[in-house]
Amino acid sequence: MRQKILELSLLSQCALADNRQAFGRLVEMYSPQVRRFLLNLTKGDAVLTDDLSQETFIKAYISIRSFKGLSHFSTWLYKIAYNEYMAWLRRRSDEPLDPGYDAPDTGPDDDDSRTADVMEAVDALAEPTRSIVILFYCEDRPIKEIAQILGLNINTVKVYLKRGRDRLQQKFSK
Repeated sequence: MRQKILELSLLSQCALADNRQAFGRLVEMYSPQVRRFLLNLTKGDAVLTDDLSQETFIKAYISIRSFKGLSHFSTWLYKIAYNEYMAWLRRRSDEPLDPGYDAPDTGPDDDDSRTADVMEAVDALAEPTRSIVILFYCEDRPIKEIAQILGLNINTVKVYLKRGRDRLQQKFSK
């Protein structure tokens, strides 16, 4: 409850008084979530994640007055981050993404191996299925919020999520 009140206070300071320090606090609050989401989308490319994260917060700052509060602020940020990622994909459509999401080799630990296998399987999913799976399972976002972030119908999100689950299950049942 306190965080929600703090968030509303910071948002109003940004929108009404153009308070950059208040926006800096919002960046501190939401940067880890946005970076984690983008890091998953970019298949572990930290440099690209930093660039897209920075662009996300720049666009958020410029557009802060257009935030109407009809969704959570985090949903609005995720939507901006996803749009930035998709714009980057369109710009780079002629070049494939770096296939290099390689989990660090930490030895024979089965949990690390399974995690790397799962991330590899998720990375192999096509868009928007991959983004939906990441938002649902990695970011713990509800289906309604995922639909808002990606600009899709709720039933469409459910279908893509089921397809993603089925493809992952097929991969691991072999």
